[in-house]
Amino acid sequence: MTVSRLQNVHVVGASVERLAEFWQRALGLERRFVDPGRWIQLQAGEDAFAIASPGEGVPAQAGAVPVFEADDLEGHAAAIEEHGGRVLDLRNMGDHGRVLTFSDPDGNIAQLLIRDS
Repeated sequence: MTVSRLQNVHVVGASVERLAEFWQRALGLERRFVDPGRWIQLQAGEDAFAIASPGEGVPAQAGAVPVFEADDLEGHAAAIEEHGGRVLDLRNMGDHGRVLTFSDPDGNIAQLLIRDS
Protein backbone atom coordinates (compact mmCIF):
# COMPACT_ATOMS: atom_id res chain seq x y z
CA MET A 1 0.00 0.00 0.00
CA THR A 2 1.28 3.47 -0.89
CA VAL A 3 0.02 7.03 -0.95
CA SER A 4 1.16 8.67 -4.17
CA ARG A 5 0.55 12.35 -3.37
CA LEU A 6 -1.50 14.88 -1.44
CA GLN A 7 -4.49 15.57 -3.69
CA ASN A 8 -5.61 18.80 -2.01
CA VAL A 9 -6.07 20.62 1.26
CA HIS A 10 -9.22 22.54 2.05
CA VAL A 11 -10.52 24.94 4.67
CA VAL A 12 -14.16 25.64 5.45
CA GLY A 13 -15.76 29.04 5.04
CA ALA A 14 -19.24 30.38 5.68
CA SER A 15 -19.10 32.20 2.32
CA VAL A 16 -17.04 30.20 -0.16
CA GLU A 17 -16.83 33.08 -2.63
CA ARG A 18 -15.77 35.69 -0.05
CA LEU A 19 -13.13 33.43 1.44
CA ALA A 20 -11.78 32.39 -1.97
CA GLU A 21 -11.40 36.07 -2.85
CA PHE A 22 -9.34 36.57 0.32
CA TRP A 23 -6.95 33.75 -0.63
CA GLN A 24 -6.72 35.01 -4.22
CA ARG A 25 -6.01 38.61 -3.24
CA ALA A 26 -3.81 37.98 -0.19
CA LEU A 27 -1.68 35.17 -1.67
CA GLY A 28 -2.26 35.44 -5.42
CA LEU A 29 -3.72 31.94 -5.79
CA GLU A 30 -5.64 31.32 -9.04
CA ARG A 31 -9.01 29.64 -9.48
CA ARG A 32 -8.92 26.13 -10.87
CA PHE A 33 -12.47 24.80 -10.37
CA VAL A 34 -15.75 26.23 -9.05
CA ASP A 35 -18.88 24.47 -7.79
CA PRO A 36 -20.86 27.63 -6.97
CA GLY A 37 -21.63 28.09 -3.29
CA ARG A 38 -20.08 24.74 -2.39
CA TRP A 39 -16.41 24.46 -3.37
CA ILE A 40 -13.74 26.61 -5.00
CA GLN A 41 -10.44 24.99 -5.79
CA LEU A 42 -7.42 27.24 -6.12
CA GLN A 43 -3.97 26.62 -7.57
CA ALA A 44 -0.86 27.05 -5.39
CA GLY A 45 2.00 26.25 -7.76
CA GLU A 46 1.38 22.63 -8.75
CA ASP A 47 -0.82 21.95 -5.71
CA ALA A 48 -4.52 22.33 -5.03
CA PHE A 49 -5.96 24.35 -2.16
CA ALA A 50 -9.72 24.66 -1.78
CA ILE A 51 -12.43 26.52 0.08
CA ALA A 52 -15.37 24.31 1.08
CA SER A 53 -18.79 25.31 2.31
CA PRO A 54 -19.79 23.92 5.72
CA GLY A 55 -21.90 21.30 3.93
CA GLU A 56 -18.92 20.13 1.88
CA GLY A 57 -16.42 20.16 4.73
CA VAL A 58 -15.84 17.46 7.29
CA PRO A 59 -18.04 17.68 10.42
CA ALA A 60 -16.16 19.39 13.28
CA GLN A 61 -13.22 20.01 10.95
CA ALA A 62 -10.13 21.25 12.81
CA GLY A 63 -6.44 20.61 13.18
CA ALA A 64 -4.57 20.93 9.87
CA VAL A 65 -2.38 23.95 9.09
CA PRO A 66 -1.54 24.41 5.40
CA VAL A 67 1.95 25.81 4.81
CA PHE A 68 2.71 27.62 1.55
CA GLU A 69 6.17 28.55 0.30
CA ALA A 70 6.40 32.26 -0.49
CA ASP A 71 8.91 34.81 -1.72
CA ASP A 72 7.93 37.94 0.25
CA LEU A 73 6.61 37.57 3.80
CA GLU A 74 6.34 41.30 4.44
CA GLY A 75 4.36 41.90 1.24
CA HIS A 76 2.03 39.00 1.97
CA ALA A 77 1.60 40.15 5.59
CA ALA A 78 0.39 43.53 4.36
CA ALA A 79 -1.96 41.90 1.81
CA ILE A 80 -3.34 39.51 4.43
CA GLU A 81 -4.21 42.40 6.76
CA GLU A 82 -5.55 44.52 3.88
CA HIS A 83 -7.98 41.80 2.79
CA GLY A 84 -9.41 40.95 6.22
CA GLY A 85 -6.98 38.36 7.60
CA ARG A 86 -4.80 38.65 10.70
CA VAL A 87 -1.07 38.18 11.01
CA LEU A 88 -0.52 36.13 14.18
CA ASP A 89 3.23 35.53 14.32
CA LEU A 90 6.49 35.87 12.44
CA ARG A 91 9.14 33.37 13.49
CA ASN A 92 12.76 33.20 12.43
CA MET A 93 13.92 29.57 12.32
CA GLY A 94 17.53 30.34 11.44
CA ASP A 95 18.84 28.13 8.63
CA HIS A 96 15.36 26.71 8.08
CA GLY A 97 13.93 30.09 7.04
CA ARG A 98 11.16 32.30 8.38
CA VAL A 99 7.48 31.47 8.83
CA LEU A 100 4.50 33.81 8.96
CA THR A 101 1.42 32.46 10.75
CA PHE A 102 -1.92 34.07 9.89
CA SER A 103 -5.65 33.54 9.96
CA ASP A 104 -8.10 34.14 7.13
CA PRO A 105 -11.32 36.12 7.76
CA ASP A 106 -13.10 32.97 9.01
CA GLY A 107 -10.34 32.10 11.48
CA ASN A 108 -8.65 29.29 9.50
CA ILE A 109 -4.93 29.20 10.37
CA ALA A 110 -2.20 28.88 7.73
CA GLN A 111 1.47 29.67 7.33
CA LEU A 112 3.80 31.10 4.73
CA LEU A 113 7.41 29.86 4.67
CA ILE A 114 10.32 31.65 3.09
CA ARG A 115 13.75 30.09 2.82
CA ASP A 116 16.14 33.02 3.11
CA SER A 117 19.36 32.67 1.16
